[in-house]
Amino acid sequence: MERRKFLKGAALAAGSAGVLPFLKYIPAAEASSRNAVLVVCVGSGPNSMDIHRVGSNRESYQISVNLYDRLVTHGRRELEDGTFAYDSTVLEPELAESWEFAEDGMSVDFKLRKDATFWDGKPVTAHDVKWSFDRAVGIGGFPTVQMRAGSLEKPEQFIVVDDHTFRIEFLRKSKLTMPDLAVPIPIIINSEVAKQHATDSDPWAAEYLHRTPAGGGAFKLGGWQSGEQVVYERFDDWKSGPLPEVRRVVIREVPSASTRRALVERGDVDVSLDLPPRDAADMAAAGRVRVASVPVENTVHGLGLNMNFEPFRDKRVRQAIAYAIPYQQIFEAAAYEQGLPLYGADSFDPSSIDWPQPFPYNTDYDKSRELLAEAGYADGFQVPLSMSLGLAQWMEPTCLLIQEGLNRIGIRTSIDKIPGANWRSRSLVEKELDLHLTHFGGWLNYPEYYFFWQYVHGHLFNSMNYKNEEIEALVDETLHMEVDHPDYEPKLKRMIEIAMDEVPMIPIWQPSLDVAMQQNIEGYEHWFHRQLDCRTLTKA
Repeated sequence: MERRKFLKGAALAAGSAGVLPFLKYIPAAEASSRNAVLVVCVGSGPNSMDIHRVGSNRESYQISVNLYDRLVTHGRRELEDGTFAYDSTVLEPELAESWEFAEDGMSVDFKLRKDATFWDGKPVTAHDVKWSFDRAVGIGGFPTVQMRAGSLEKPEQFIVVDDHTFRIEFLRKSKLTMPDLAVPIPIIINSEVAKQHATDSDPWAAEYLHRTPAGGGAFKLGGWQSGEQVVYERFDDWKSGPLPEVRRVVIREVPSASTRRALVERGDVDVSLDLPPRDAADMAAAGRVRVASVPVENTVHGLGLNMNFEPFRDKRVRQAIAYAIPYQQIFEAAAYEQGLPLYGADSFDPSSIDWPQPFPYNTDYDKSRELLAEAGYADGFQVPLSMSLGLAQWMEPTCLLIQEGLNRIGIRTSIDKIPGANWRSRSLVEKELDLHLTHFGGWLNYPEYYFFWQYVHGHLFNSMNYKNEEIEALVDETLHMEVDHPDYEPKLKRMIEIAMDEVPMIPIWQPSLDVAMQQNIEGYEHWFHRQLDCRTLTKA
C-alpha cells in the first residue's frame, strides 16, 4: 500500500482524530518486504520498559515477554481454530536448557545455555540470574509479592554454583515455585549494565531501566515514544528458542476501538488487540480477518464493594447489590456473549473447585429490596460508581446497566470516569474507590492463587479492602498444598463458599481475549498475561 493511501485510510477511520504513520520506523527496503515487519495496533501501550517498576501497567508485560528471557517458559497447545494457547501444565526450557531437583526435593539446579548472550555481546551467566532474582525479591511492590507467591522470598535462596549453574534453595516445597518462574516478573537482566547505572539511592538502577532495557531476549528495543508506539528489532544472536521470522515489530497505540477495527479490516495492520467483544464477534462472523477468542483462565470481570464505605460493611447490603445486577443484559450488551457467564448457580454450596465459577445470584429486585430493608437502608443511599476510561468498551455499558439496576432499589449512583493512566493507582494502590468495576486475572492457574491476590487484605488486587481471617488462613494452607492432598478440595470449596456468601466482589462474567489478525498471520499464541508474544508470529 502506498504511504499516502495508508495515511488517508487511517485518517478516515479515525474521523477527526490525527493518526501518526505506522511505518515511521520501517526502512524502505523492509517496507517493500512486509513479511519481515509485523505491524500491530493496541488501545494503550507500556508506561515503562521495566516490569519491576512501581506503577508499571499491564501493557508493560509485553516488554518482559519480548525483550527479556526467563529461565523457563510454558509449553503450547493447539486450539480448534489453528491458533495456540500456553499450556499451564507443561514447563519447557528458555534460558535454562535443563534443570535437576535435589534428592530431598528442597532445591533445583538450572543449567544455563553456554552460548546465550545479552544484546551487547556479554555472555549470560548465573551471576546475572542471581542479581535479577535478588532485584525481583528486593525491589518491593508487586514484583516482590509475585515472587513470594512462589516461595521465592530471600536473596539467600539464590546461589551461583558456577558461571552456568544457578541454584534455587526452597524455603518450603510448593507447587507454585516452578510455574512462578515462567510469569513475566523473573526476567534476566544484564547485571553489568544495570550496575553501571545504579546509585546509592537507586541500587536497582530503576531510573535507567525504566527507559533503557538491558536484556538478551528475542527482540531488542528499536524505539519507544510513550503514548505513541514501541518498536522491536530482532536480536539475531538469540539462543533461547527458535529465532523469530519477523525482523521488526511496530506496535502503535490507537485509543479508538473503531479505528483499530477499521485498520485491521482494511489490511493496514497485521494484528489488532484490545477490541470490544462486539467488534470481535462481528469480525469473526464476517470472516474477512481471523479472530482468536479464548476465555482467559483464572479471570473475572466483576463489581467491587469497598469495605471503607459504611453501608458495604453489612453483608446484607452487598448481597442486595448482587441481586440487583442485570446480569444477562450486561453479558449481552458489554460482553456480547463472548466469554462465560458467572451468575445463576443453583446453590451457595459449591459443587466443584473450578474457578471462576458461577455465583448463586440472579437479578431479583424484590429479594434485593428485602435485604436492604433488613440492613436499615430501605430508602437506599448514594454512592459513586467508578470505571476506567481505558477500558470503556466494556466498562461503560456495564456501569450504565448497573446504575439502572441499583436505581430500582433506591441506590443512586453517579458514574465516575477515571482516566486509564490513573486507574491502577486509584483502584489498586490507593484503594479509594467505593463502588467500582474489577478485572483481575491470576497468572498461575490455581483458585488459591486468585484468592491470594483478590481476597487477602492489603494485596494489590484486593481493591475492596476486604479482610476475612478464615479466607486468609485457607489461602496460606492451600497455596503450597499439593492438589492430591485430601484436604485440598474441601478447603478450596470452603474458600469459594465464603466468597459467594460475603460477596465483597460480585462476579459478572469471565472475559475472553479477542485478537484480530490478517489471514496470513500464523503462530499466534494466547497467554495468561494477555499480551502479544511476537516471537512465534509469522507472515505467509
